[in-house]
Amino acid sequence: MPGRRGLCGAGGASVDRLWSFSFPSFRIHWCAWGSFGGRADGQLSKGFVEALKAVVGSSHVSTAVAVREQHGHDESMHRCQPPDAVVWPQNVEQVSQLAALCYSQGVPIIPFGTGTGLEGGVCAVQGGVCINLTHMDKILELHLEDFSVVVEPGVTHKALNTRLRDSGLWFPVDPGADASLCGMVATGASGTNAVRYGTMRENVLNLEVVLPGGELLHTAGLGRHFRKSAAGYNLTGLFVGSEGTLGLITAATLRLHPAPEATVVATCAFPSVQAAVDSTVHILQAAVPVARIEFLDDVTMDACNKHSQLNCSVAPTLFLEFHGSEQVLAEQLQRAEEITQDNGAFHFSSAKEAEERSRLWAARHSAWYAVLALRPGYKGYSTDVCVPISRLPEILVQTKEDLKAQGLTGAILGHVGDGNFHCLLLVDPEDPEELHRVKAFSELLGRRALALHGTCTGEHGIGLGKRQLLQEEVGAVGMETMRRLKAMLDPRGLMNPGKVL
Repeated sequence: MPGRRGLCGAGGASVDRLWSFSFPSFRIHWCAWGSFGGRADGQLSKGFVEALKAVVGSSHVSTAVAVREQHGHDESMHRCQPPDAVVWPQNVEQVSQLAALCYSQGVPIIPFGTGTGLEGGVCAVQGGVCINLTHMDKILELHLEDFSVVVEPGVTHKALNTRLRDSGLWFPVDPGADASLCGMVATGASGTNAVRYGTMRENVLNLEVVLPGGELLHTAGLGRHFRKSAAGYNLTGLFVGSEGTLGLITAATLRLHPAPEATVVATCAFPSVQAAVDSTVHILQAAVPVARIEFLDDVTMDACNKHSQLNCSVAPTLFLEFHGSEQVLAEQLQRAEEITQDNGAFHFSSAKEAEERSRLWAARHSAWYAVLALRPGYKGYSTDVCVPISRLPEILVQTKEDLKAQGLTGAILGHVGDGNFHCLLLVDPEDPEELHRVKAFSELLGRRALALHGTCTGEHGIGLGKRQLLQEEVGAVGMETMRRLKAMLDPRGLMNPGKVL
């Protein structure tokens, strides 16, 4: 087959003020319950801060402005006031004590991992205590024969796979950023491998959760790591994607997968968005067992060429990856090339070498920074939706047209193998009118996905920005059911308040 020598050989007013104005203020002055006086006049009492230090030690509590500001936002444009204090527990017992202390005093609790979220999930809309769980970074148990592992919340997916490197197993869920695994559980994360290996929802077997009052829950039973169960309600599933609103995840039992015998990657460029996405649908319909199939539009490819020194065509492009034996890979690659060429693809190229494969995926994972570099000084806003595969060509073509109609500079890329894609928009932080157009575009995209029987978010979560869209998605009964669950587990509404609901 031609074109095998290389993957892309073809050539070719401040934002804080302006963006946050549209969100209501949720600051509440809590009553001074108990002996510490908890939180009054929007600040923690000195006695309460001392009580935090008594639990974790003085060196693991900070009320410094810079530290609080760092923990008051994620990678999104959503901004609000920072938490009143940041604490770093060292073990689950300390987390339990902190939760019980905060809850008894009416102080909001905000779990924090690596801060790589994209929907304002760690914003302290009511102040309170940010519990940074990154110091709990042990791999507690590794069951190679059972294909499972138990990790603390500070373990990232890269750290886990480094530990697994010589075991013949790996954890394939990869959101791009080096996120913490328990944070990925909390947000229901996904990534480039989801089309073959599933999202976090399919790869979590058990969770250890500290409930708001300090009680410890093991969602599938203490120490259990079975592959399936029909025993009662799915408590594990309840906490996957809960975004810190129901409890603090202090350990996760995860499903591991056999590392592939061999891997090959391919890229192919197309004359149009329609042709690229049609190829995606046809590859899946032909049952080609692709491990990754990523779409990058012409804007993204231009940015990646400049930022990551690629030499790809500036055109709608698919990145594909296949896992299996050498013989199977050759068959899969040939079938994928035939399908893409039937849809007008050009410059189909592939590589098996680890260095070239890593270079390609590093460029894909750096796409956010590559797009930001197109307009220095601008801020980035990212949103995502997911639709049934059959509706993907329609919504992607329409979204490209919407960007042009709104006069917005933006890139489209995503995990199109499961119908999920992202829009990365560049925004002038001094232009309130442009900020308004970006917000309107995001809402239009979400509602367009809902109209096509999709979801307003495939992996970013609801956080602060998509609460209204969630209500439209699940309906009044769905929202009321969620509120009842929240009220039962968190009757005072102190767990990451202002998010999701």
